[in-house]
Formats: sequence, C-alpha cells, structure tokens
Amino acid sequence: MKLNELSPSKGSTKPRKRLGRGVASGTGKTAGRGNKGHNSRSGGGVSPGFEGGQMPIHRRLPKRGFTNVFRKEYAIVNLRDLSKFQIGSVVDETALVEAGLIKGKYFGIKLLALGEIKQPLTIKIHKASNSAIQKVEAAGGKVEVL
Repeated sequence: MKLNELSPSKGSTKPRKRLGRGVASGTGKTAGRGNKGHNSRSGGGVSPGFEGGQMPIHRRLPKRGFTNVFRKEYAIVNLRDLSKFQIGSVVDETALVEAGLIKGKYFGIKLLALGEIKQPLTIKIHKASNSAIQKVEAAGGKVEVL
C-alpha cells in the first residue's frame, strides 16, 4: 500500500452541498436560508454571546475584583540561579539578561533566598529579601540595592 493509494472508506464522506444553483437543484433561489429574517441576509447571524434576547450570562454574573494599573512587576531571581557566575563577578541587570535569567520587561529585579550560594558575588539589583542578603554576605559577597 502506498500513500497515493489511500482513500476514505466507502460511505464515510459525502460531497458538499452546492447552494444557489437554480430552482431545480433544491437549494436554489434562497439557498436554504428561508425567506427574510436576520439569518437570510448577508452578514446576518447573531453575535457571540447572544442568547435569543435573554440577558446574556456575561451580563448576569457579577463583576469581581479590579486590575491595578499601577502594579509594579518585578523579575524574580533566586540564589540557586546565580551559581553560573564566576567567583567575584558583578551581577547586574545586563549580566542577568545575558545569562538568560531574565526575559521580558519588568519594573525591577528582586533577589530571593531559594537555594544556596557558594561563591562570593557583588549583586546590584532593585530589591532583595533579608534572608537572601544574609546568605550572600555569609558566602563573602555583597548586595547593593539600587
């Protein structure tokens, strides 16, 4: 059996209905749309969410919460992610982007204490948790908050 010999099994497919091909075709004149009314017109049909005049569900349900337009989103960097940097190197925003630890637009960078750090590093970031600062200083490095 070859790909060009494959065909659908008998009776599993049927030809499409060709509309508007003369009165004798059975689907001529109004082409199966009936007479008058919204669905008989070109571009007719109800909009998404329309429920036949009943109050739509998206209007029946109450609104919840709000979106704070002034929210500041910080990129999260954990201590375990900093193991790829050399001993004594300066880790700042550009170094983190080059290392692939930060992708996209953020208001700033925050250092969290997940994992361990063994090499001393100088880290220049916007925010850091107290436990992260303690772990970095215990390893011989320092954190500079911008």
